[in-house]
Amino acid sequence: MRRTTFFILCLEGATLSFNVAAASALIPSISREFGVPQFVTGRIVWLYMVPYGIAALFYGPLVRIINAKRVELVCFFLFCLSNLLAAFSPNILTLFAARFLTGVFGASVIPLAIILIGKDTQAEHRGKSVGIFFSATFVASLLGLFLSGLLAWRWLFLIPAIFGILLWIHMWMYLPDFKPDTGKAVVHYPVLFKNRAAVSLLAYIFFISMLYHGVQQWLAVYFSSTYNFSQFAISMLITLTSLSGIIGEAAGGLFSDMFGRSKTAAAGILLMALSACVLVFKLPLFFLASVMVIWGLGWALNHAGLSTMLTDLPEAFLNESASLNSSMRFISGGIGMVCAGVLMQKSFTLGFLASCAGLTGLVLLRARLLGVK
Repeated sequence: MRRTTFFILCLEGATLSFNVAAASALIPSISREFGVPQFVTGRIVWLYMVPYGIAALFYGPLVRIINAKRVELVCFFLFCLSNLLAAFSPNILTLFAARFLTGVFGASVIPLAIILIGKDTQAEHRGKSVGIFFSATFVASLLGLFLSGLLAWRWLFLIPAIFGILLWIHMWMYLPDFKPDTGKAVVHYPVLFKNRAAVSLLAYIFFISMLYHGVQQWLAVYFSSTYNFSQFAISMLITLTSLSGIIGEAAGGLFSDMFGRSKTAAAGILLMALSACVLVFKLPLFFLASVMVIWGLGWALNHAGLSTMLTDLPEAFLNESASLNSSMRFISGGIGMVCAGVLMQKSFTLGFLASCAGLTGLVLLRARLLGVK
């Protein structure tokens, strides 16, 4: 893959990810401005994730018949406009609509990146490329989280809108054309669902994402309600999950090539289970920060391992598997947030223990679901 193309893909992923994690950190601030309960404002997260997950299903097959550059130029431009709408939302309903649109159009970025890495990178180097790409997304997420503790919440949507428009100009000028695979409307989802390895991997991704987002997206509310932390403290704690994630994604990519994709993912899930269990206790700030580091590292190792496994699937349905990856992660993430929210409103302890049990169960079922020892 050409370095210029890979660099543009990384910048796209970074722009997409800038406010994804920060959105949950901003829930307390947005609630105060619009005068709505925090568990209502929390909808800005799943109203982005679920439309993202559904829309992602279409982009992989779509680039078989339409030049991927054209698809990405249209979608990325509309993604930027949706962020602009969010930045200037006069009420919570407008913000909900803006987040919905942002999810629909932003869903094109990750599938395209995985498709191109899978097609244009040798198998022994894919883990490294996947790790670098997702490290870029974690860097952007880290920056967004850090700034969410310093800037008014509207800036977290205005910044990616402005930067995205500048990047869009660069994409229009320098992103190469991608010849459609067939020129025909061929959809290989039926073929993919006949492949046991692909179905098992995607099912595993579905459940791990559901459990992860069930915890991650309510952390700001947990810190606000249980510890009464300021917006700055909340943002800095969640920032630590992205900071460790940068290291974890790069390391996870290398470990996937060196020790195996599945083992890397399992190690990450065990770290996540440990973190969720420890959150049951009310901890001093230093220990709480340490738990956030371990939680973010665990997610990144798991993410890099499973994402690299996707690039190893047969090329015949690489487009569909890339789309389904994003779809499963975001739909299940939205479902996980909604379900965990029901538990968290009753008891944060109950929510964390349920997540810990689910994560531990996934590790125990790894051999059966992923077909490995």
